[in-house]
Amino acid sequence: MNILVTGGAGYIGSHVVAELKKRGYTPVVYDNLSTGHAAAVPEDVQLVEGDIHNVEFARHILEQFNIEAVIHFAASSLVGESMTAPAKYYFNNVEGTLHLLEAMRGAGVDKIVFSSTAAVYGEPAATPIKENFPLQPTNVYGRTKMVIEGMMKDYDKAYEMRYVALRYFNAAGAALDGHIGEDHNPESHLIPLVLKTAQGVRKQVAIYGTDYPTPDGTCLRDYIHVCDLADAHVLALQYLLKGGRSNVFNLGSEDGFSVREIIETAKKVTGKDFKVVEEKRRAGDPAILIASSAKIKQELGWQPKHSTTQEIIATAWKWHMAHPEGYTQA
Repeated sequence: MNILVTGGAGYIGSHVVAELKKRGYTPVVYDNLSTGHAAAVPEDVQLVEGDIHNVEFARHILEQFNIEAVIHFAASSLVGESMTAPAKYYFNNVEGTLHLLEAMRGAGVDKIVFSSTAAVYGEPAATPIKENFPLQPTNVYGRTKMVIEGMMKDYDKAYEMRYVALRYFNAAGAALDGHIGEDHNPESHLIPLVLKTAQGVRKQVAIYGTDYPTPDGTCLRDYIHVCDLADAHVLALQYLLKGGRSNVFNLGSEDGFSVREIIETAKKVTGKDFKVVEEKRRAGDPAILIASSAKIKQELGWQPKHSTTQEIIATAWKWHMAHPEGYTQA
């Protein structure tokens, strides 16, 4: 069964491609390679270089490869950048997804698994966050994902296009065998920034905000191993293929770890000490984001297997040590 993975050359997408292969599916990667890496796509997987804004070409690819369903990652995803360049985010994320949905409609493909975010909740009144909490994002990135979820809901009502939106926040870690990992340019995610500092690639790592209402004053986040995320995407795909109705699921470890805790764990795992500096808060960063995963565990049987901070950082460190300059050395 052929599954199109938009953004499949990216960090999470490439791990989902690997999981699809392992489960007996045939992934087809559709990526414009603006941030993804061709080297992250296995040689035996079809890589189509294309843009989701090109409706006719995307529809052609969906038809050519007899695609049964789409897993959609292609998006801009830097929270800070979204606050200073909102036009880019509404164009790439919202308009891009609209074009993808139109291509799917034209090709008769009616199932999509969507990479959403816990950022749609903004500053929740309580934690852990549940799916029925109000959506009140505090940054443009989260707002674009919220709009897309609404758009997919409308497409389901009008065109019977079924979807699963997976809301997660901090994907982290790398493939257990170290063959693929996280390589963004510029890098904005905490764990790879910390590990690049431990490697000596960076001179220091910054803590943005030390005055949050948390035990140590730094942001609390819910980290999920990228392999656990990949597993959840395949379970969501299978749910739709079996006739499941449109749905939304959180993905979280249900444990919050502060920025300081991540840095201290990284020092233990790597055996390295490194320079840490404190900076002002970044715009749009909520203090606490911890998700409840009770719903997806109950309805889809998902269980995170690798999402301790120790294993997340250890697998990421293995990747970074083998690829100090990312995929340029692959």
